[in-house]
Amino acid sequence: MTAELRSDVSLRPAETLDPQDWGELRAQGHRMLDDMFDYVAGIRDRPVWQPMSQPTRERFRSRLPHAPTDLAEVYRDFSELVVPHATGNVHPGFMGWVHGGGTVVGMLAEMLAAGLNANLGGRDHAPIEIERQVVDWTRQLFGFPQGASGIFVTGTSMANLMAVLVARRTALGASVRTAGLGETGRRLRTYTSKAAHGCIAKAMDICGFGSDALLGIDVDAAHRIDVAALRAAIAADRAAGLKPFLVVASAGTVDIGAIDDLTEVAELCRSEGLWFHVDGAFGALAMLSPELAPMLAGIERADSIALDFHKWGQVPYDAGFLLVRDGAKHRDAFAAPAAYLRRETRGLAAGAQWPCDLGPDLSRGFRALKTWFTLRTFGTDALGAVIARSCALARHLEARVRAEPELELLAPVNLNIVCFRYRCEDADALNREIVADIHESGLAAPSTTVLDGRLAIRAAIVNHRTDVCDIEQLITAVLTFGRQRAAGLTPLIEIEAPPLAL
Repeated sequence: MTAELRSDVSLRPAETLDPQDWGELRAQGHRMLDDMFDYVAGIRDRPVWQPMSQPTRERFRSRLPHAPTDLAEVYRDFSELVVPHATGNVHPGFMGWVHGGGTVVGMLAEMLAAGLNANLGGRDHAPIEIERQVVDWTRQLFGFPQGASGIFVTGTSMANLMAVLVARRTALGASVRTAGLGETGRRLRTYTSKAAHGCIAKAMDICGFGSDALLGIDVDAAHRIDVAALRAAIAADRAAGLKPFLVVASAGTVDIGAIDDLTEVAELCRSEGLWFHVDGAFGALAMLSPELAPMLAGIERADSIALDFHKWGQVPYDAGFLLVRDGAKHRDAFAAPAAYLRRETRGLAAGAQWPCDLGPDLSRGFRALKTWFTLRTFGTDALGAVIARSCALARHLEARVRAEPELELLAPVNLNIVCFRYRCEDADALNREIVADIHESGLAAPSTTVLDGRLAIRAAIVNHRTDVCDIEQLITAVLTFGRQRAAGLTPLIEIEAPPLAL
């Protein structure tokens, strides 16, 4: 049977998934590329976001396609169904969550990476050299020593998880990877501020500690971790027979962009023998701006840093990153020799250290290329200027909020995040409606958060395309919908985004 099957296959004509007509494909590909250029170039002519109708949603419920469909038809569905209902973070009016705006340079690099279809788990090929170069550039940016290591991941949530694993291996030794946490591991404790991102608690859960092993420390008036309270908590846990091993500081908290006193936390970690990790999802890249970098003093003393190039770095999603001061400790946490991953001295399998030694993934995409293109094409000076400008726009929004009697500021503006709301009775419920109204109008896309028990409109200015006119449009929208809602009126909202022109 097996011999017959082999014989039958060998007699078939050659079958591939390449096109029969490369000229037709080339023409279609150029149309798609030109359309995406037009999409980004004309993004201001579109709503930031619009909801999908039920008929549109139903078109995503088709059965598994067994037969082929012409590429032009598939692309037409993309244009009609996907483009008008995208997240919206390419748009300058998107200010809800800390999403970068991306660039066409990054888009082109992503296309090139897809064409190469490289697996960056290991082996000896140029794409891995590109990643190593970006790792070294990042090492230089944060003042880490030679021997530091880094790796691209999906995002800071994954980078924070991996940092906890490196710290865990350092605290418990090699046995943790074979025997598990053991009694000592169950006594390990981690500390972060109550303003830290929720992915830290999730990381503790996934790493086997349980989220209860993470202690949330109170913050001061500037929403930074209270270092005196942190010191007291560590002392109390030691006295109780627990084993403090990790502190996670924030460089740009998720709610308001606060930066912990990294120098003071670094000193405490050094004196207590604790791993010092910085969650710098977006804020760490303030190092690119000479104006903002002093706010991050002490980050160069971290044992590890997690960050996203796809936020303030404007690299298209996804491009998360973990940097570890001691590369040997990083490798100790993840390297897992296997016969099929044998390293040779010659050929494609050459090289002693592969990226798969630094994380859980063996199959890895070429995320480094779009980051390499972005850094080389624009340069760090221009990227730093864009970051500084987004903070200047946040200060402009802060001033506009303070100048409007109908609005109130709910938190200090540290970097690029402004939390405010419309003054009214039942303010939480009404401001929630205002934000939904603004989303559905397509004028802007702020988000909400809760600060000291009060719902806030949260504007995170990250997109390099955002300008003063977008800030003014947000203010106007909040005031307009706020007045209508306060008067008991339901705003009439009708928008429709066109599909890509085909």
